[in-house]
Amino acid sequence: MGLFSRELANVIEWKEEREGVLFWKWQNQEIKKGSKLIVRPGQDAIFLYNGRVEGIFESEGQFDMESDIIPFLTTLKSFKFGFNAPLRAEVLFINTKEMLVKWGTKNAINLQAPGLPGGMPIRAFGTFSCKIAEHDVLIEKLAGIKQVYTVEDVKERIIANLDQLLMSWIGKEGRDMFNLQMDARNISKGIMSDLDMDMRKVGIAITDFNIESFSYPEEIKKMQEKAAAQSMVGDMNKYQQMAMADSLSKGGASHGSNLAGDMVGIQMGMAMGQQMVQQMQNTQNAASANNANTDGTVPKFCPNCGTPTNGNKFCGNCGNKLIN
Repeated sequence: MGLFSRELANVIEWKEEREGVLFWKWQNQEIKKGSKLIVRPGQDAIFLYNGRVEGIFESEGQFDMESDIIPFLTTLKSFKFGFNAPLRAEVLFINTKEMLVKWGTKNAINLQAPGLPGGMPIRAFGTFSCKIAEHDVLIEKLAGIKQVYTVEDVKERIIANLDQLLMSWIGKEGRDMFNLQMDARNISKGIMSDLDMDMRKVGIAITDFNIESFSYPEEIKKMQEKAAAQSMVGDMNKYQQMAMADSLSKGGASHGSNLAGDMVGIQMGMAMGQQMVQQMQNTQNAASANNANTDGTVPKFCPNCGTPTNGNKFCGNCGNKLIN
């Protein structure tokens, strides 16, 4: 007893020096008399004795082993009366915070698409969130064999199943393979449901799953750009509206002035064209009137000034001879 009392007391704590850790097992299994437990915000501490859960401490703070911990453990309540040797037990620290993780497909996924016999290879990228949901399941499935478990372990398990889930959920309801981003929200919900069901088998919940983007092959991108360009050129009014909106969005005075100059030039060209057409029509009318003079008939209008002739051989306004 005297020798043991001179030993230094333990401080049982987890400082979370590594980011992305979901749980960590305290390595020193000897809990000495006078030891203290420190539980930080966002942590739970689980006492394990012979592989069995003895007690869970969810409140943050500092706890004394003899007065605050031992009396509340399931099978070790009487241990304080014989605290003449170190208690051999494990303390599992749980990270209770929700963690955000980025993901991306390792390889391109071939999806069935019209006109592409070999399928269309795409990649997907996004994020998911996870947290520990069930302590008992986690201890049984993971903590019993692992010293530490991180979000990278969760990510590895998710990526292993993600290709099949993407193929399954994208292929439902006849989705447009060339415009998957429009339906990314519904696809994400379906995948999150399946992933959550799988990860809860080891005590971890998937609380969110998002597809931020789909990546198509370069050839598909060029085809889409070409189709969009053809559609835009087919509707000049739409083209002009889009050009004006693009110029205004850039906010530059030079862009705006260039666009204004182009519009003025188009309008001037149209006006000049109309004037040329009008002049050609007047010339044709005058030629028709002159041709009528050769057969001895009086034209209805003077070909020189356009004044009605009223059947006279000379114009009453300009004196032009009307019959050759």
